[in-house]
Amino acid sequence: MSDPVPAPAPTRTPDSVSRRSALRLLGGAVTVATAATATGCTVPSHTVAARSGPDAAAGPGRPRVERLLARLTLDEKISLLHGATDPRPLGQAGHVAGVPRLGIPPLRLADGPAGVRATRHATALPAPVLLASAFDPELARRYGQVIGREGRALGQDVLLSPMVNLIRTPYAGRNFETFGEDPLLSGDLVAAEIRGIQGEGLIATVKHFALNNQERDRESVDVRVGEQALHEVELRGFEAAVAAGAGAVMSAYNKVGGTFAGEHRELLTEVLRDRWGFEGWVMSDWSATHSTVASITAGLDMEMPDGRYFGAALKSAVRDGSVPERYVDRAVRRVLGVLDRFGLLDGRGGPPRPDRDPRAGAAVALEVAKAGATLLRNEHDALPLRPRAGGIAVIGPSGARPFVSGGGSAHVVPDHADSPLDAIRRRAGTHAQVTYALGEDLFGTALPEDVLGPAAGLEERRVAAGKTWTYDGTLTADRDDEWMFVLHFDGEPTERPKVLLDGKELFPLRPGYQEHFSGGFGSAAPDGLSVRRATALVTEGRHRLRITAEGGAAGLLFRLRCANGTTRARDVDRAVAAARAARDVVLFAYEDATEGTDRTTVALPGHQAELIEAVTAVNPRTTVVLNTSSATSMPWLERTAAVLQMYYPGQEGAAATAAVLFGDCDPGGRLTQSFPADDDHHPVAGDPRRYPGTDGTEEYTEGIHIGHRWYDAEGVRPLFPFGHGLSYTSFSYGEPSVRWSGRELHVGFTVRNTGRRDGIAVPQVYVGRAPDLRLDQPVRVLGGYRRLALKAGERRRVAVTVRPPTLSSWDPERHGWVLGTGRRTVWVGASSRDLRLTATAEVTT
Repeated sequence: MSDPVPAPAPTRTPDSVSRRSALRLLGGAVTVATAATATGCTVPSHTVAARSGPDAAAGPGRPRVERLLARLTLDEKISLLHGATDPRPLGQAGHVAGVPRLGIPPLRLADGPAGVRATRHATALPAPVLLASAFDPELARRYGQVIGREGRALGQDVLLSPMVNLIRTPYAGRNFETFGEDPLLSGDLVAAEIRGIQGEGLIATVKHFALNNQERDRESVDVRVGEQALHEVELRGFEAAVAAGAGAVMSAYNKVGGTFAGEHRELLTEVLRDRWGFEGWVMSDWSATHSTVASITAGLDMEMPDGRYFGAALKSAVRDGSVPERYVDRAVRRVLGVLDRFGLLDGRGGPPRPDRDPRAGAAVALEVAKAGATLLRNEHDALPLRPRAGGIAVIGPSGARPFVSGGGSAHVVPDHADSPLDAIRRRAGTHAQVTYALGEDLFGTALPEDVLGPAAGLEERRVAAGKTWTYDGTLTADRDDEWMFVLHFDGEPTERPKVLLDGKELFPLRPGYQEHFSGGFGSAAPDGLSVRRATALVTEGRHRLRITAEGGAAGLLFRLRCANGTTRARDVDRAVAAARAARDVVLFAYEDATEGTDRTTVALPGHQAELIEAVTAVNPRTTVVLNTSSATSMPWLERTAAVLQMYYPGQEGAAATAAVLFGDCDPGGRLTQSFPADDDHHPVAGDPRRYPGTDGTEEYTEGIHIGHRWYDAEGVRPLFPFGHGLSYTSFSYGEPSVRWSGRELHVGFTVRNTGRRDGIAVPQVYVGRAPDLRLDQPVRVLGGYRRLALKAGERRRVAVTVRPPTLSSWDPERHGWVLGTGRRTVWVGASSRDLRLTATAEVTT
């Protein structure tokens, strides 16, 4: 594996571009990979092509932009380069003031990985990781179209999405917001989604540039990565986004080689602009700007969400000469160029805004959820369910409440959301009784008054405005036990009560704006109150409990609840009784992820593993439905009949889940990330340098071997491999052919549906190492794929083209791409480990 090398410090001289430092860090290749084709391969080109959205380039040379730039005052220019308070907020993430006297409109910037995040209702689409599981760029384009139209309809101008950072660690809290672990697939999908978004007139922002692959310490961690790995792995998706015409790029929080991403000249100028030809603007992530001179001269154009460095400080820097005004002009030109490209400088605020089309949005949300549903296990044809005598027991908290989306900036206020329980009951109709058991309590039960001394009335405590309420008493436990304390409250997150058990605060505030990251499944109680949880080992005996609650300006309502061994045993007993009485069980398991926090384990949270084991012990016909954010370990797997991965399925998730469970559609999804067997066997396990980092530095010592490439290189067997997913029918593969045309590999094969049902096949093409290339190479890389809908008995000939970027490696000595020549092995199969056909071809220059 290649050794990690730090990036050099950015060049501070405003007038120079250090070509030598660019070669040292990121190389000097002239070949740029453009947008992906439907086969899942990128196209080599020396120019940036296939712009999405409004036609023409966004760069300098636009007469309207130059005329406006000449008329702007310095203060007006600077006002376009930082965030400001919106006088008429619509619940969006950011606002940039316009210049009314010159017809430059203000901009509203909305979060939007899975829909438009605002105060108004919007279509809550499935999480991007579920979209990616469909292996379908065309579906990604239509997904983007829904977001693009709704963003414009909801008064937004810029979308802070899509996210294309790869899944490097299964612990990363935002894995559900991105596409997967493979650079080729991620590049295909981000390009297609951007075309959909911008084709509707909404400006897309690809993020987070670059190497923001974890939430832990994301604002400070220094990422060290080898030059080869940087180009071959992380940058591929961003390059595809630029080739697709993304209007904006968001710089990451983290450092790269000792330099903050928002000050990184090599990334922001020498790679993004000089090499890839990006013509839009670069904005910072929220509060991720750390300087004035270093940032704007390196290539950062806009500070968000305010103007700490790009406001008065930038004006002073221009006045004292530390920042020549041409750098301000350059940034403004980039912003105005994009606005002109999207028709926002016509003096009327841009093209007319469309109305929302909730029905069309819901249809796409349903289609995506069904297409990405991934069947991981199905023993003895346990699925599809067949309603019959004995009925179905639905178990689990996410079975009775809709699990729509993850938390943080991905949260969307849905038009509606049904529960899986209701959807299953509708689908079963009168043919089977459907019962329900909670299994595990997320929201707690009232603290018994006899454990408190004195009684406190904590189930419904109101504190009047301007008043303070304090409780100073004891909590008595009759045995050593694990308690989960659950706080329900209204108002702002920072206004919640302060609860101390034996002097330790149970619900401490997280620093800064991260405290406001919420919106996932368990963050709100059924009655809408906000929820926080804390787990503590409570020993037998008395413990001091102190609560202080401030009424604030509007008063405060809160309740303190708990779950412990006694309540958990009761819930499990009820679930076991329901399972024993039913013919089939559908057990819903969850994992609530959010921006700002990483997971601590790949295991299911809480006591869900014990619940699954107890239920499967009395009913082996148990299907586990996973509403989880990322890869999950399954020590209980062999006890189940089936496992269905639904991730965060959006507002139509209940209907989609029921449709798959009952066989109304084939589960069409395939994994875009490898699932490890446990916490000890995955690419960053056991090495704190790789994750979460040591002494503030994170080293990508795995090099180019990310995801399925690592499992192949190390000979480790994953629980489920990249590309895995079952169907309700079966497929055979045959008649392989591979031909080198002098420019690309042409791979052909046949796929036949050998079962009795119509179904979805996702054949994948993998390419092996080049024997003539003396560089570190993966055992095999994904070269292409196709999504096929085949009727029972249907046979189809499939052609996949593998293009030079997939057949090439980045040479750190030459600082460029090198084609891997010699006899290359090509595999065709149903996953990275289910390889059914093999052929070879001689690749020559």
